[in-house]
Amino acid sequence: MSKPRDLRAGARKINQAGLELIKMYEGFSPVAYRCPAGRWTIGYGHTATAQPGQSLTEWQAHALLRADLRMAERCVAQAVHVPLNDNQFAALVSLVFNIGPGAFSRSALLKKLNEGELAAVPGEFMRWTKVGALELPGLVRRRTAETNLWRQTT
Repeated sequence: MSKPRDLRAGARKINQAGLELIKMYEGFSPVAYRCPAGRWTIGYGHTATAQPGQSLTEWQAHALLRADLRMAERCVAQAVHVPLNDNQFAALVSLVFNIGPGAFSRSALLKKLNEGELAAVPGEFMRWTKVGALELPGLVRRRTAETNLWRQTT
């Protein structure tokens, strides 16, 4: 089992398995598009500065992804008060990157996790598969992948 790491804000980075999971499920788009939630998106799920008609290279998209991940890494490091292995941390960073830090901070997943209910976490991942009332097959696949990563101990 991976050793739990220091949870201080900024002390942790997503591992390669988590980075690859995010890149796979976000996909790369060199041109801005509207995601199912209606937000302009470009690169690997970048929304903060995406605008209609914008384009970028894959190298630029990777740099934006790394910058965007810092927010998700900080959120997990600050919000989670129990030890996590590298894969658990990465799975949570992927979730936060997708649903946002506010939703994560208010989630039952975080509450149960911080109460030590680790066995409840996989089921809580699967509660995040909808945009509005519509369940999206892509989100079901992503949450399943995050759950599988969560369960990996090495």
